[in-house]
Amino acid sequence: MSRKVWLLAVILMTVILGVNNTIYYFTTKNSLESNLRQELESIAKQIEISIELSRSGAEVYQEQIGRELRAASIAAQFALNPQLDKVTNGQLAELREKLDLLDITLLQRTPDNIILAKSSDPGQIGLQTKTWDPWYDAFTQLFDESRVTIDWGQTLDHFWSGPFEFSSSDTSKVNKWGYYYDGTTDYIIDPYISYDGRQQQYDEKTGVSHLISRTLNENSSILEISVINPHTFPLGPTTTVTEKGEVLKHMTQEPIISGSNEYKHESDKDNVRLAHIKDEYVWLDTELKDKHVIKLYIPVSIDNKVASMVDENGDPIDRYILTLVADYKSIQDKLDKQLVHIGIIVAIVTLLSLLVLYLTFASHRKSEDKLVRKAQETYVDEVNGLFQSIRAQRHDFMNHVQMIHSFAQMNRIDELMRYTEELTGEIRQMNDIINIGNPAIAALIRSKISQAEPLKIQFKADFTDINKLELGVKSLDLTRMLGNLIDNAFDEVQSYAEERRCVTVKGCQQEGYLEFVVHNICDNREQLDDHRIFDPGYSTKNEAHNGLGLAIVKSIVDQYKGTVKIVQNEEDWISFIIRIPH
Repeated sequence: MSRKVWLLAVILMTVILGVNNTIYYFTTKNSLESNLRQELESIAKQIEISIELSRSGAEVYQEQIGRELRAASIAAQFALNPQLDKVTNGQLAELREKLDLLDITLLQRTPDNIILAKSSDPGQIGLQTKTWDPWYDAFTQLFDESRVTIDWGQTLDHFWSGPFEFSSSDTSKVNKWGYYYDGTTDYIIDPYISYDGRQQQYDEKTGVSHLISRTLNENSSILEISVINPHTFPLGPTTTVTEKGEVLKHMTQEPIISGSNEYKHESDKDNVRLAHIKDEYVWLDTELKDKHVIKLYIPVSIDNKVASMVDENGDPIDRYILTLVADYKSIQDKLDKQLVHIGIIVAIVTLLSLLVLYLTFASHRKSEDKLVRKAQETYVDEVNGLFQSIRAQRHDFMNHVQMIHSFAQMNRIDELMRYTEELTGEIRQMNDIINIGNPAIAALIRSKISQAEPLKIQFKADFTDINKLELGVKSLDLTRMLGNLIDNAFDEVQSYAEERRCVTVKGCQQEGYLEFVVHNICDNREQLDDHRIFDPGYSTKNEAHNGLGLAIVKSIVDQYKGTVKIVQNEEDWISFIIRIPH
């Protein structure tokens, strides 16, 4: 094989290894990214569970506060006159201090409204509640039925309480109110406490905001956590204007229930809506605040609807959206570290593969060069042998003439006939070899005749028009092709009886191509694999044969754009036919 072919093979193998390693690199990269996303989902799930437990605990704690407000209402009922006009604001202030409340207000029903009639807080007195939805409905049901049936807030016997909310009399404060009415008074008792007390302490230690803050501190890769109301998030903060003209926020309808939303993206509203409707995770891989981040939108279902999270109409929501913003840099650092290790392994494997490939090619080329040198030496020996035979025949010519003269003088005609017949056969055989016309082929045939005699092989050669042919084929390649085919035939027939050891070689010039045929006895034709017989190393013979002979023939034929095939024209005979175009 030429140097260019070897170089092309090395380049091709290098490209294949490069493509394979590149595919492996990116496949592994995608796999690692997928694993890291699964890890992020696992973290998100843990945060989701923790937040839900914390939120549920806060709701239970609020319900406990509601029960305490009911108890305070009953205590206030026993301490106050059942008629509103006989109760003073001073009494309510004194009762507030005894019951450890923020304030106590009494609600009175008028023909077209329910007003805050008396209170320990002067700012509450005179406020109307008809626009307080759904609070007004709850007050109405308490006056009418002494019980509340709306699907919102905390309902107990003769009692109802809403969640912590901003105060309409002081929009900077967050309070929780309780409302009690059992029909024995002409007013609703409304004790309330401030968020700044026990509830704030609870939230600071175990609440959702505390949990979010702690999670952010312990996970450097998590940049932000938000609890989002999917109903009000697209609308923005919900507010109303109080009777004093102040803007009142509605805590229960806040778009961001807990956490922050500093890492905003233009697709946030669509992604929150998608996660809410499909009830499945939504991923966003983007740049926010000059950082490569992954934003995860997680829908969290609420088993028991609560009053602290409601939609734009004031109805409790059944699902909120938890968002996590993760810094992709920390993820990328882990990924790059693993990919560097993989890259080193890939590089080492590639270099080892190329080294093995080089050594294999070098060994094969060395083996082939050795075969070529051997063929060249054989070719030189065969040509020298042919010339030596011609010189020997010429040298013995005088002796042959003297023998003929002696037999003639002695009138020994029979012996003379036998002697000249043997001499003529030897001369004819040599002339047939010389008449082949191609010195290389002639030398090869003469060598194979000498090789066949001790092996008891009947070897015949028939070449026509070879002397007139512009071959275009190197003499060395010609002798290598024919020599390997003849040797292959000799090896095959040696296993048969002497009378069946027959090998024939023919060569001729046809129109457009040069044809050579090697014909020999063969009993195991059906065992030959026509597809593999020309492969390097394949052999049906014993282990002493390396299986390179026919492979060399095939490579030389291919080099000259020729063909080689196996034909069985008659039983027990096989032919190898070579055709080389010229």
